[in-house]
Amino acid sequence: MVSIVLEVACSLLAWLSLYAACCHWHRHRSHEWSCRLVTLLHGVAVTCLSGYVALLDGPWPLTHAGSPNTPLQIHVLALTLGYFIFDLGWCLYFQTEGDLMLLHHTLSICGMIMVLGLGKSATEVNAVVFVSEITNPLLQARWFLREMGRYHTLLGEVVDFFFVLLFLVLRIVGGALIMYAMLASPQPSWLLKAGGLAMYLVSLGFLVEICHFVRRKMLKKFPSWTSLRSMNAPVKTNGHLTAH
Repeated sequence: MVSIVLEVACSLLAWLSLYAACCHWHRHRSHEWSCRLVTLLHGVAVTCLSGYVALLDGPWPLTHAGSPNTPLQIHVLALTLGYFIFDLGWCLYFQTEGDLMLLHHTLSICGMIMVLGLGKSATEVNAVVFVSEITNPLLQARWFLREMGRYHTLLGEVVDFFFVLLFLVLRIVGGALIMYAMLASPQPSWLLKAGGLAMYLVSLGFLVEICHFVRRKMLKKFPSWTSLRSMNAPVKTNGHLTAH
């Protein structure tokens, strides 16, 4: 257990050091710019690592929920736990996030601490990390595109589309499958099951926000689509179509 604590402490120190380096390299940018660079790097790295653990290295989270932690699972959780501690502290200090995101970070930290302490259930928690973090790089890409004035472009549309698609398919549908496996298995702790259910409810809260975002975007796009359609429609004169 001492080695795990040291590993988490080293992870926290590494993310803090990377943030400090980003602040130094991007002195002309805001602190949030540097923090989101760290978040982007964490999202890419942990998505790859947790995806490998959950999908390839095993054991399979949908059939082996509550199984003993493997060394690789412990390393991945220690790495991401250090990041979440760093990011929660940053969000609280700069007060940039709402209650839903702060709840998400708090539940994530508590869940990973519990799993590392119990020595089991890292299989399903790594899978939750994978389906949760896979959309994070796209979320950060949206922010950087907006900061650089390139959000309202084709690239911004593509990023938005894949963000919503991956969120629905992996975080909502995939998360539901993982949640069912946790609840159906007698191995995971009841407290971990409750925490997993709370995490899924948080994801549903994010889904509501995303639905509002999609609705606003569609309402903004609809007038331009209708005007474009009317411009391209053939014009009738005395009952006959005329060429433009």
